Amino acid sequence: MANFIQQEIENDLKAGKYKNGILTRFPPEPNGYLHIGHAKSVCLNFGLANYNHGLCNLRFDDTNPTKEDVEYVDSIQEDIKWLGFDWGDRKFFASDYFAKFYEYAVELIKCGLAYVDDLSAEEIKAYRGTLTEPGKESPCRNRSIEENLNLFERMKAGEFADGEKVLRAKIDMASPNINMRDPVIYRITRTTHHHTGDEWLIYPMYDFAHPLEDAIEGISHSVCTLEFEDHRPFYDWLLDSLGFDVNNRPRQIEFARLDLTNTITSKRKLRQLVEEKHVRGWDDPRMPTLSGLRRRGFTPAAIRDFCERIGVAKSNSLVDVAMLEHCVREDLNNNADRVMAVLNPLKVVLTNVTETEYLFAENHPTRGGSRFVPFTREIFIERDDFMEDAPKKFFRLKPGGEVRLKYAYIIKCEEVIKDADGNVIELHCTIDPTSKSGGATANRKIKGTIHWVSAEYALKTEVRLYDYLLTTDEKGNLPEDFIGSLNPKSLIVIENALIEPSVKWAAAGTHYQFLRLGYFVTDPDTTPEKLVFNRVVGLKDTWAKVRD
Repeated sequence: MANFIQQEIENDLKAGKYKNGILTRFPPEPNGYLHIGHAKSVCLNFGLANYNHGLCNLRFDDTNPTKEDVEYVDSIQEDIKWLGFDWGDRKFFASDYFAKFYEYAVELIKCGLAYVDDLSAEEIKAYRGTLTEPGKESPCRNRSIEENLNLFERMKAGEFADGEKVLRAKIDMASPNINMRDPVIYRITRTTHHHTGDEWLIYPMYDFAHPLEDAIEGISHSVCTLEFEDHRPFYDWLLDSLGFDVNNRPRQIEFARLDLTNTITSKRKLRQLVEEKHVRGWDDPRMPTLSGLRRRGFTPAAIRDFCERIGVAKSNSLVDVAMLEHCVREDLNNNADRVMAVLNPLKVVLTNVTETEYLFAENHPTRGGSRFVPFTREIFIERDDFMEDAPKKFFRLKPGGEVRLKYAYIIKCEEVIKDADGNVIELHCTIDPTSKSGGATANRKIKGTIHWVSAEYALKTEVRLYDYLLTTDEKGNLPEDFIGSLNPKSLIVIENALIEPSVKWAAAGTHYQFLRLGYFVTDPDTTPEKLVFNRVVGLKDTWAKVRD
């Protein structure tokens, strides 16, 4: 593992720090499902711990019960395990430390470093100042320690309404860092907490709880995204004020978050998509959530590979989503069995075929395996594989033309059948019976090879073709009105596709390459009566071409 954070860890170890070993943490807020951006953090934190023979905690920063739910706690655990990581017995919650946080807050008040404020949220924001103008002190800032202790205890006891009072750190309203201008560290919220129930009426703010959690758990390296860099002075101030040993506390290192083209990585916006029913749910295959990507058919190995390839940087950048798709395509190319399916069927009658024949077909070009596919008098091919008025370089089927059927024979189009409106509805063809593998003309040169399925034995299936949920500008950036940029063609459902019978009992999550069409996976909606496939990615790899 080569990145600047690993280098810093190695430097710390050489300097004799962290003699108890490396301990990292992945600290999600349980207010939504994990998305592809979180995958980078999961892989980084667990990866650093594994590489350095250390441990990684899973800790839920559950300090805001108004937006959190046990559903999110469960989904986060499922996603981390799916990615291939394990926290062992080291699962913690910020709420495990609520009593300790309260004691720390009381200690700050006793030291004259915190006070109860009566200003409203709007007033606090107005008093805070701007990047160029200092803030203004609250009229409550100079309350006595005794009064603050009394008011804070009464906040805890439920004597005040939500928002009526808050506890603020007492630092410097003129600081150039707005995060140091007396930040709110406790607020009143009468909301049942998913983990502690109704035990508490006051809750710590994230910035107050987060550094304390790391320090309590003995985290050696607190790896955060860049937006927390400006928060670090407050974290240091808090730990200094509470007497944590400066030589034995978490070291915070910031890295650039993952931003992907064509992709939303804001939990607030993702929640809006779900709540306004623009998607079927958090696991909709168009969503960048890990549960959505899993249902889409992306593999954990591919996502880990992607996170390794993009590396860890100190500055934000936009990564082309084609790189993620390339990693998925590469993994499936190596591991997905090949089958034949027809999405837009055109009937072909092979007039000189009289009996059903079972033909040998390979499952994978390198991993091996085989199956038999039924070859019958009537088959279906893709409608796009026939053209009545074909150009010279059209090497598929055309009147009087020949094409090879994959695993089968060379066929020749003898007659085109049309309906009353002139639409092609059926082709009559003949096979060259000596052109099968091992036959006299098996090696006869034919430029086109197409896939097919037996009309008698093919299985009807629903195929869902997914595209980007959002349309973007030419640079891949999303517009401000992201709801207005929803792609109306992000999901196309084909209800009458046909597939060879070998997949009849495929379990949900089974991957295939549909020959010439792309990579597909069986959806959880699949039942014994109904097959449902999602397209994972197509065969075309634009990122590979960029690399080359």
